[in-house]
Amino acid sequence: MIVVENLYYTYPDGQKALSGVSFQVGLGETVGLIGPNGAGKSTLLLHLNGLLEASAPRGKILINGLEVSPPHLAEIRRRVGLLFQDPDDQLFSATVWEDVAFGPQQLGLSGDALSTRVAQALAAVKLTGFEKRVPYHLSLGEKRRVCLAGVWACEPEVLIFDEPTANFDPRGRREFINLCHSLKTTKLIASHDLEMILALCSRVLVLDGGQIVASGPTRDLMSNESFMLAHGLEKPHSLFHPHVHHA
Repeated sequence: MIVVENLYYTYPDGQKALSGVSFQVGLGETVGLIGPNGAGKSTLLLHLNGLLEASAPRGKILINGLEVSPPHLAEIRRRVGLLFQDPDDQLFSATVWEDVAFGPQQLGLSGDALSTRVAQALAAVKLTGFEKRVPYHLSLGEKRRVCLAGVWACEPEVLIFDEPTANFDPRGRREFINLCHSLKTTKLIASHDLEMILALCSRVLVLDGGQIVASGPTRDLMSNESFMLAHGLEKPHSLFHPHVHHA
């Protein structure tokens, strides 16, 4: 579903952000993307729907066989739903309904078809009844769910999350994990919340210094304490002290 081959990116000030990044994400997979601050995670995510354009040598990105390139950007952005870390960067309408409806409207939906699509998206993120609410009056968790509904309403083939549980309280974090489990599509999740990655992702990519330094089963990679420390990460607490739940 996602194929990235030999991707490079250098910022205008000359700072190299990505150096020969290559990986694949299969149909229906939920894959984690982890690494220290400054590793290039957010920069990489912005390439996946064409918000940033690769530097030479350009490399290649394919989303379900379609190359991320200027002629295809409208279709790529329909296929790839990107959730920013700060929901206020993504919310701009007067009501929740208008925010969720915006994307499908750009795809040509109107009337009953649009209303149905918005209702289905709000139900998927458990925000039915929020249609007339003002987005800026919502909690952080609710704002993130409105953003997710807006993306989900466009029926994406891939969901990309950038630090989706940042600043959540424990309840909001649990709700997001359960919600993410319920959305049946290909997902790539970048986060410092390693326990959340462990709960959601069967496989993890480790990005450090603009390069993929490891890819493999999440539990196996995260259990390697010396490897995690070498790349500015820590072994998750639950892997030191697994919890035993009694019936």
